[in-house]
Amino acid sequence: MIKINFVCHGNICRSPMAEFVFKDMVKKAGIAEHFEICSSATSTEEIGNGVHYGTKRKLAEVGISADGKRAVQFKNADYSRFDYIVVMDSNNRRNLLKIIGNDTDSKVHKLLDFALGGDIADPWYTGNFDLTYDDVVMGCKGLLDFIMQHEKF
Repeated sequence: MIKINFVCHGNICRSPMAEFVFKDMVKKAGIAEHFEICSSATSTEEIGNGVHYGTKRKLAEVGISADGKRAVQFKNADYSRFDYIVVMDSNNRRNLLKIIGNDTDSKVHKLLDFALGGDIADPWYTGNFDLTYDDVVMGCKGLLDFIMQHEKF
């Protein structure tokens, strides 16, 4: 079982988008049973809140549901539970390291490090959920390719 946790600031926009896009990808690839996939926040601001309407709308456009998802915070104990902890940007990485201390097992990666590099813009501020979706899809494809090359099923 490959365990992945996607992480952003509030767990209502980018990380749930990545969670549900990646779940959809592995389901369509016929390998969903090999994965445990979730998402979480580095902050406490949105804990318990549902997915942002912009993310829900964009996912619905492509036939993906985020129903039932509520924001949760990443906990220090989660570090040992996951194989891949995938943050959306450099600020998320910095804030995550405040929670976990050191990334001693090199589990923390930025999503776009599996593609072109860089940060995924936060649509909470930009309002551009289409651009965020495109970047999330690109990063998730890269992550899936990486896992297919490096993990055993």
